[in-house]
Amino acid sequence: MSNFGSGNETSGSQTGGVQSVDRAITVLEILAQRGEAGVSEVAAEIDVHKSTAFRLLGALEARGLVEQAGERGKYRLGFGVVRLAGAVTGRIDITQQSRPVCERLAEEIGETVNVAVMQEHYAINLYQVRGPGAVTAHNWVGQLTPLHATSSGKILLAHMPVKERAALLSEVSLNKMTPHTMSTKTKLEKNLAEARERGYSWTLEEYELGLHAMAAPVRDRDGEVIAALSASGPAYRLTEERMHELAPVLVKGADEISRRMGYLG
Repeated sequence: MSNFGSGNETSGSQTGGVQSVDRAITVLEILAQRGEAGVSEVAAEIDVHKSTAFRLLGALEARGLVEQAGERGKYRLGFGVVRLAGAVTGRIDITQQSRPVCERLAEEIGETVNVAVMQEHYAINLYQVRGPGAVTAHNWVGQLTPLHATSSGKILLAHMPVKERAALLSEVSLNKMTPHTMSTKTKLEKNLAEARERGYSWTLEEYELGLHAMAAPVRDRDGEVIAALSASGPAYRLTEERMHELAPVLVKGADEISRRMGYLG
């Protein structure tokens, strides 16, 4: 039996470590399903000795992931689980609340619509709906894209506090993805200021040749920009002129998602 959190495992015994993690997750799933369970029940369920189950529960309890239910020797999930879940519930809400809006917009605009959030130095796409006119089957979901070269990244950057944006831009390289990528901070900042003023951002073959995109901000109940709603398509069809014509439709859609997220502004 491998000791969860013990110092007995060497770098060569990774299998034991993975097994312990797997068992710990199974313990959490058991408690989620049953509500509460004793050491003997947990041990029987994951087929380990009671002492191993006790150590697993002890390690999880130390992290606040499980807690003892009164004095009956039973365990239940602890509030540490809520803390972990809180890190993703906002994103889950955005995906859920944006789905009907994205589906309608993809139909209305005729191009691919995405919802993205910031993750470290990137924009990551959480949800996508392809419009009837989409010519490629590229799936952007889960893909990390550079902030400075994408419409989603630009709108997220544009609404960051000035000091935070300056700090972030000092840590990243504004790599040229195409000959059209804005690779100087001065030019990028000017473009971001215009995006704030207009209420949406846009890219003209800055991430991929032949691809145009625009994005509008999605806000939470406190008015903070938490996501970007974008529409992208081939440059020959989603021309610069057409993007600016369709931008109010996209902004209206982003505002609708914001209201769904509790924003009253």
